Amino acid sequence: MASTTRVSNANMMNFSERLSRFSLALFIPMCVVLILSVVVLFSAGGGDWRPFALSQLSKIIFGMAIFFIVSFSNIKTWIKSAYFIYAIALILVLLVTFVGDVGMGAQRWLSLGFINIQPSEFIKIALVLALARYFAWQNSVELSQFKNYIVPILMLLVPFLLICAQPDLGTGISLGLITVGMFYIVGANKKWFLIAGILGILALPVVWYGAMHDYQRSRIITFINPEMDARGAGYQINQAKIAFGSGGIVGKGYMSGTQAQQSFLPEKQTDFIFTMLGEEFGFMGAFMLLMIYTFIVIMLFWCAKTCRNRFGQLVCFGFMLNFFIYYFINISMVLGILPTVGVPLPLMSFGGSSLISLLFGFGLCQNAHIHKDQQLSSKGF
Repeated sequence: MASTTRVSNANMMNFSERLSRFSLALFIPMCVVLILSVVVLFSAGGGDWRPFALSQLSKIIFGMAIFFIVSFSNIKTWIKSAYFIYAIALILVLLVTFVGDVGMGAQRWLSLGFINIQPSEFIKIALVLALARYFAWQNSVELSQFKNYIVPILMLLVPFLLICAQPDLGTGISLGLITVGMFYIVGANKKWFLIAGILGILALPVVWYGAMHDYQRSRIITFINPEMDARGAGYQINQAKIAFGSGGIVGKGYMSGTQAQQSFLPEKQTDFIFTMLGEEFGFMGAFMLLMIYTFIVIMLFWCAKTCRNRFGQLVCFGFMLNFFIYYFINISMVLGILPTVGVPLPLMSFGGSSLISLLFGFGLCQNAHIHKDQQLSSKGF
């Protein structure tokens, strides 16, 4: 009883107590993937630290600083600032529409002078945080009423429409799946999912002819028949299949992948880094990465299940969904199981926005785990 009383007040938990609750089982596999990222990006740069590996290492150092600050901070800080963080992320997404930089045919980046950021990556974590804050203190009666889901639906729809207009269909789909997953976790009525599914199917012709760009339709058609335009829309996925398949069981060897090293494989440092890993380290290397990802998801699930406060549970569940969707879509895409969309491989792909947002999310989950025995009251929030 005395222990519970001590833990119930976050201000009374000193740093050594928080450190003792830090989950190494979640931290170590995260670090393994980050190290592997630098190793593969060094190979992507042709055995040179520039332009990828050194830049990624600096982003990892910065992201880890954020991770530790978030992990050991007071959990009430994130409860109180959840809506504010979401609002800032949404404003950044909105700014992209008006002053965003265009790259590779899409307007997704915001220039801050010394660095470019992709706000759509940050809105994923901000949405999880805001939804966790919204649902944390609602009882079963409130959660059974549709009116209490209107605000969360708006929280999704506004960034979803803005991001799809950039266009960034992959991130838009990710936001939708995360929100649907959190609705299911909090106990939304099952018939609502059925109705939403039927409406979604009925809306497909409108989306196909009225909302999708030509290149997006081309990607889906190519997904169905990759050989139809092998040198055009189907080039990426065909090269990815060749590269991954040529790796065999143990791979061609580090920095010896012909498709990647001879630049036949497009975007080998970002969206298609898993293919490069498969070519150089083979099925065994790709399988080991999948096992690490699966272990991380299991640990996030465990953190959620062992957390006694609802806010921490929902943060961990929401981030677990986000992380799983990240790697499931990316790996399915590069293997030709899903159409090509711009979703990076978590903690592996070159780029700062995805990496830093993920490390921020991992920090939130560590924070929830550290404060797992703390009973949180909605009073004052």
